[in-house]
Amino acid sequence: MAKEDYYKLLGVDRNASDAEIKKSYRSKAMKYHPDRNKDNPEEAEAKFKQIKEAYEVLSDPRKRAAYDQFGHAGVDASMDGGHHGGFGAESFSDIFGDVFGDIFGGGRRSSVQRGSDLRYNLELSLEEAVAGTEAKIRVPVLVACGECAGSGAKKGTSPVVCSTCHGHGQVRMQQGFFSVQQTCPTCRGSGKQIKDPCGKCYGQGRVQETKTLSAKIPAGVDTGDRIRLAGEGEAGENGGPSGDLYVQIQVKEHPIFTRDGANLYCEVPISFPTACLGGELQVPTLDGKVNLKIPAETQTGKVFRLRGKGVKPVRGGAVGDLMCRVRVETPVHLTKEQKALIEELNESLMGGGKHHSPQEHGWMDGVKSFFDKLTG
Repeated sequence: MAKEDYYKLLGVDRNASDAEIKKSYRSKAMKYHPDRNKDNPEEAEAKFKQIKEAYEVLSDPRKRAAYDQFGHAGVDASMDGGHHGGFGAESFSDIFGDVFGDIFGGGRRSSVQRGSDLRYNLELSLEEAVAGTEAKIRVPVLVACGECAGSGAKKGTSPVVCSTCHGHGQVRMQQGFFSVQQTCPTCRGSGKQIKDPCGKCYGQGRVQETKTLSAKIPAGVDTGDRIRLAGEGEAGENGGPSGDLYVQIQVKEHPIFTRDGANLYCEVPISFPTACLGGELQVPTLDGKVNLKIPAETQTGKVFRLRGKGVKPVRGGAVGDLMCRVRVETPVHLTKEQKALIEELNESLMGGGKHHSPQEHGWMDGVKSFFDKLTG
């Protein structure tokens, strides 16, 4: 029978952090423990084993990476010959060391810890987002201390085995019916003690620096897109791998264009004579200017589509279009002569026996019908 996806078993997505995975694991371990499922202990125990197996893989950075790339085939050989499926005293103790550890003042912890992921908010102009760019970013981050090479011990010295846990990183405590594993209070889970701390990092093994990175932004990104820079997050503890840096994209508002997916939109003002008689005008695109033909008797709100003048999506697909919505401008600052000419034009339009304002007459017909219904 095919194994169930480990992420699905724990109820987390594939980008879940270590803390999210651990929290979900604890919750589900409590839910499916056989002692809490007296009505169906065998089914609960089977589920309990699956959850434990999933957690053992996803909580280990190397196993998780292998699982993400190759699925179950990438980790089956690393699961210690199938020993993970058992549910003996050792398995029971390991589970409850994690589930109840924090309740009694500590939790089980590996001495090697992956560094935290970081997030950087990057603002781009619309032009940069559409064309792609290379951005220089400065990120404050914890890096391995160069003085002690990340050991935390003074140069020329080394950490020693913890005298409390004897290098295991954990101690056992009896809590009623449970034998609980706790993080060692002396070494905080590392299994080692630093007798003579490094003067630069004060025994932490990491110091804060500001890194300057070059982030390649692919063409077509939009607000909400995220770019992962692997290994550019915080340095891990005790030689653990570094976390990742996620560059979060935010595209600034543009004075001319608005974007909706692959399409761009803009408003184009046209003069009253151009709207009446037609004409040609230049409109901007992200590639330069193009000529737009305006037919005679164009109304406000008419949308003209310029194909292929939009955005090529970052995830592939056809290039979008540019939608130009025209807006007829009413003349302002008229002279007496101009007003007289417009009055003359209006009289000519009104006396011609034809409807020269189709929208106005359609609207008036609708208003008349509305009032007829009210009074009828």
